[in-house]
Amino acid sequence: MHQPADPGPLSPDELGAYFALIEVGSLLRHTVEQQLRDASDLSYVQFQLLATLGDAADGSLRMTDLADGVVYSRSGLTYQVGLLEQAGLVTRRPSTEDERSVVVSVTDAGREVLATVFPGHVAVLRQLLLEPLSSDDVAGLARVLGTVRDHMRAVPPRSAKPRRRRAVSGDTLPPQG
Repeated sequence: MHQPADPGPLSPDELGAYFALIEVGSLLRHTVEQQLRDASDLSYVQFQLLATLGDAADGSLRMTDLADGVVYSRSGLTYQVGLLEQAGLVTRRPSTEDERSVVVSVTDAGREVLATVFPGHVAVLRQLLLEPLSSDDVAGLARVLGTVRDHMRAVPPRSAKPRRRRAVSGDTLPPQG
């Protein structure tokens, strides 16, 4: 990402927007995490993984695509998927298109957990985030945050960047997926 040598200070509006975003994110995440624990003993990340898989066309994604979607490290993702697999909420299998890739799929039990969690999750979102906003405000927020998200996604998150493996001789091999 290109950064100017001296970007200068943030304006009061820029600083206020940044701090409001940080505080809103923290307050919302805290309440969502509590709701997820109470409803299903899921962590925030585990919910993100299940919801992302549940939203996929066939309920399956490659691990690298899943990591990119939730912006999570590969090692952390492997650990969290392992916990979900032990609980019977997802399965893992080698990809049929690329033997180096692993595909994660949500199970029927995983879909049942999502169905249990979503009503409370939606209630929290409505109460904390959406209730004080008009429908025009919600549309504007979606537009603004979508623009920022798309800008930030133009530079892939670290979890989505190809890894380079070192060969025994020290030469590098092509990126692994």
